[in-house]
Amino acid sequence: MSAPADQAHRTAAAELSAAAQEVFPRYLTDLAHLVSIDSGSYNADGVNRVADWFEERLRSIGFSTERITPAAVEGRRFGDVLVARLTGSVPVEDGGARIVLVGHMDTVFEDGTAAARPFRTSGTLAHGPGVSDDKGGLLAGVTAAELLTRHGRMAFAELVVLATPDEEVGSPASRPVTERIAAGAHVALGLECARENGDLVIERKGVADLLITVTGRAAHAGIEPERGANAALAAAHLVVALQALNGRWPGVTLNVGVVRAGTRTNIVCPQAELQVEVRAATTAGLHTAIAEIRTAAARTVVEGTTARVEQLDLCPPMEHTCEAAAVLAVALRTAADLGLQIHGASTGGVGDANFTSGLGIPTLDGLGPVGGADHTPEEWLDIVSAPGRIALLATLTERLGRR
Repeated sequence: MSAPADQAHRTAAAELSAAAQEVFPRYLTDLAHLVSIDSGSYNADGVNRVADWFEERLRSIGFSTERITPAAVEGRRFGDVLVARLTGSVPVEDGGARIVLVGHMDTVFEDGTAAARPFRTSGTLAHGPGVSDDKGGLLAGVTAAELLTRHGRMAFAELVVLATPDEEVGSPASRPVTERIAAGAHVALGLECARENGDLVIERKGVADLLITVTGRAAHAGIEPERGANAALAAAHLVVALQALNGRWPGVTLNVGVVRAGTRTNIVCPQAELQVEVRAATTAGLHTAIAEIRTAAARTVVEGTTARVEQLDLCPPMEHTCEAAAVLAVALRTAADLGLQIHGASTGGVGDANFTSGLGIPTLDGLGPVGGADHTPEEWLDIVSAPGRIALLATLTERLGRR
């Protein structure tokens, strides 16, 4: 890139940085309001109150909006998915990019938490339920979009804001909507909070949940134990074998998290159950581990027992692809122009960015403000970081707008 172009980029970044500082007081006021709303994943009405607020804000800055009520999951109702679209000035056929900003409106906290632990600031930190995960991040994305519209920075094909209602419980209702809305996007930016040192997230492990049912044969444990086949014993051997798979493949971890067996001490155990989680940095790693689990289950060491493996769910990894690395490179240059020193990081946690990445969309996450202690009463957001992250989001979106 030429020196004049470099200078033009730095000037544009400086303008958006100054604009982000100007709107920061309102950002804090808005964040305090959003944190005051109980919006646990299973509180559909609370999540919809958050959606109402974001929908009104997005409409006010020129987005068209759509509310999608997802189907109930196992009889449980979830809040709406909010989809907001803004058409830019560069059509796809002329090289414009379709960019999706993804964040979530739900928290892990029970009703009443917002009143018990209201929004507060202490020095450079803000506290409250969902302050960083993910109300602070989602609000940063919408604020960045507002800066782009206000300053006429519309050189993209389309900007889509996607706010989900159930990320904290694995997105069981919203995942099909997310995959449908995001399909065909050129890049996705996740609005989860940054790592505590400010780093962005370039890689998230995928997760597979498995249920292994071990079947044996009941018998009276005192009179004729030899006629039984102890499923608990077979399950115990299988737990040892499965846990031993840890370390076999790079980036793959396995955990037997739940073990259930038997009903009475005087009955040879006829059935046992193992709940297993596999995490891996690549789709190939997930499938390799699952195949080995099936192999291990097929060779139970207790005569008369069998084991059946059922895959309950699979969340694809957010993979560190060449295309994603190119987006990260643009983000790091943009951050440097804004005076931010950050890097890319990997994490074992999953989020909605896993689903966009699973569609083959180059995805970068952790673009919200710096935060930490998620899912705990100590959850915090570094308010000093917020203007810089808003400016980063706005400037990066502008730079990614032309393919």
